[in-house]
Amino acid sequence: MKKSHTKVQKQISKQPHTRGLHVVALFEGAKGILVLLVGFELLSYIHTDVNEAAMHLVKQFHLNPASHYPRVFLDLVEHIDDTKLWSMAFAATMYFVVRMIEAGGLWLRKTWAEWFAVLSGGIYVPVEIYEVASKVTWPRITVLVANIGIVSYLLFVLIKEREKKAT
Repeated sequence: MKKSHTKVQKQISKQPHTRGLHVVALFEGAKGILVLLVGFELLSYIHTDVNEAAMHLVKQFHLNPASHYPRVFLDLVEHIDDTKLWSMAFAATMYFVVRMIEAGGLWLRKTWAEWFAVLSGGIYVPVEIYEVASKVTWPRITVLVANIGIVSYLLFVLIKEREKKAT
């Protein structure tokens, strides 16, 4: 059994684009883990004064609580209760599960995972373009370029695989 598993792994690693797909899989997995950690952190605020924690965070970063973005953040936090914290933590867990399934599928070179990654990444491109158009910042440009790069690469792999099957 172990020999056949090793043989399959060697066949997968000899296929073109395996390294690139592994990099994308690791990236997607890392996003899932990051969101899961944030979800767990949200749970630590259950039965606590979320407003006080938010104000402490704003002060920690030496932000003016009366300025626009800190005020938006503080106003948003004002409406968060334990039920919403549980809901957000649950949503983070579901996001983690989806990203891990996608990462596993990409790692194993499953076509469904490649298509899923194209769709799940491509859906954000119009929003990211809008964000860059509304205000150009390096983080926004970086996210847009990285996402377009990943989606383009996955489309390239899918097209090459389709051409390979056609011949």
